[in-house]
Amino acid sequence: MSRRTLLPPPPPPVEIRSWPDREALLADRAFVLGELVTMHVGRGRLVLLWLWGALCALGWSLVGTAILTFEESYDIFGAVLGVVLAVLGACCVVPSVVFVVVGLRRDRQIRRLLDAWGELDRDPDGDMRLRASGASLAWVLSSFALCAVGLYACVVVPAGARAPEDTYGAVALVMGLGMIGWLLGLIGVTKAFAHRRWVLRVLVGAPGPEPLFSVRGGAHR
Repeated sequence: MSRRTLLPPPPPPVEIRSWPDREALLADRAFVLGELVTMHVGRGRLVLLWLWGALCALGWSLVGTAILTFEESYDIFGAVLGVVLAVLGACCVVPSVVFVVVGLRRDRQIRRLLDAWGELDRDPDGDMRLRASGASLAWVLSSFALCAVGLYACVVVPAGARAPEDTYGAVALVMGLGMIGWLLGLIGVTKAFAHRRWVLRVLVGAPGPEPLFSVRGGAHR
């Protein structure tokens, strides 16, 4: 299993489970859940999301510059420059949006696997590291700050724009960048709270299911 590309399989059906004892089950469960938590809210995932956001912001900056070029130039050279900038911007925006959407779909699969593996059993001591409190806090704080900056750029800056000093292209550029920041922050906050709900519901919430193995190691029938 590749930690960065492949998701672990779901737990096997009850009728074909072959763990020799509860300790083996808990070991496999802890390993898989550790991988899944890292894939979901690891710091590397936060950095990757911000990288895609930076690429999208770069692309929109090029598109906004193209709009400004169209507004300010009245010759063929300015028009050609504007088209080139718009194409380069689209080449940055489109793949970044696609990869973010793919990542969101992957997160949905990860959450289903987290539920399936987490509900196999309970291990209060071993599950402490799965709470990833530090990583979740980093997601919440950075994403909340990004949401605040994005909303400011989307609402306050356009509201204070005055013609003719502030052109439509400049306002569109700022609003687009603000919208990118707000959406990225919203994704980050949603992921952090989704992980927190999983911790409360699966790891420390309702009483665990009847163990697959008895205390003496014999399988329940």
